Amino acid sequence: MNSRSSNKKKRKVRKRRVFLFIVLILILGAVGYVVSQYYQGKREAGEGLDKTKNIEFHGKKDENGRINFLLLGIDKRKNETKSHTDTIMVAQYDPKNNKVKLISLMRDMFVEIPGYKKWKINTAYFLEGPELLRKTIQQNFGLDVQYYVMVDFKGFEKIVDTLAPDGIKIDVEKKMSKNIGVTLEPGVQRLNGKELLGYARFRHDAEGDFGRVARQQKVINALKSEVLSVNGITKAPKLFGTIQPFIQTNIGTGDSIALITKVLLNNPDNIETLTVPVKGSYTNARSDYAGAVLEIDQEKNRQAIDAFLNNDSTQETSTSDQQSNP
Repeated sequence: MNSRSSNKKKRKVRKRRVFLFIVLILILGAVGYVVSQYYQGKREAGEGLDKTKNIEFHGKKDENGRINFLLLGIDKRKNETKSHTDTIMVAQYDPKNNKVKLISLMRDMFVEIPGYKKWKINTAYFLEGPELLRKTIQQNFGLDVQYYVMVDFKGFEKIVDTLAPDGIKIDVEKKMSKNIGVTLEPGVQRLNGKELLGYARFRHDAEGDFGRVARQQKVINALKSEVLSVNGITKAPKLFGTIQPFIQTNIGTGDSIALITKVLLNNPDNIETLTVPVKGSYTNARSDYAGAVLEIDQEKNRQAIDAFLNNDSTQETSTSDQQSNP
């Protein structure tokens, strides 16, 4: 009887060991896959942003526990030592209510830049980088950000092609070709990285920059849906490797993993959007040194931003409402 009991115990121990061994093999295999995919993405990405310079940034944490990011699309032009930013956005993630809000700031807004005279808001980045742009946004709109994220436009193309080799589904509203490097025909279609970037950057129509901002917001929603799909999650390791050379940020590795995990697990249903300047708060004007600019009602836009970020209801501002002057 004791011998039989002893044999049963031995069999149970062996089964546990086999089970633990299999689990260990699966874990090691998963880790190996993640690491290999990450480095494959990094190898295929090639050379990206110059990260040798230490970037100063003194953003503050939101007192309500929300996280604000300054998102910048960077365009490094030939024969120029400084980069331009054609895309300026502030994204806010509220972990308590699981909400994502996105503010698009029009690059032609004529604003006070600390330490300089009035310029278009994107000139702040050209002059001194993300910290001066942060100060400019804080001074003019009362909005501070904790983190910055800069993405090179070349990297955007590679990111899209890694995430969705068959393209991202977009409804192209009209024929587009001028100054975007591709020709797009109207209709629902799948756009590769170069085409999607061209779609997001097109501005040579009656809508101008307002139309471009609306398309950028549309693209971000489409990318967010793809990233949070099963396909996107399985490609996450390679995607991180692809992104790495083309993205520069002050978010620490631990913080970035925690933030990504929260968003992936909670999967916010919608990204609420606002375009600044808002309807009825700007006029088209011309500066003798800055060219065509948007003169804005600073207080009205401050109030709109505050209401958008601090109210629970969606206050999306449509492009069509903002095309004409007030």
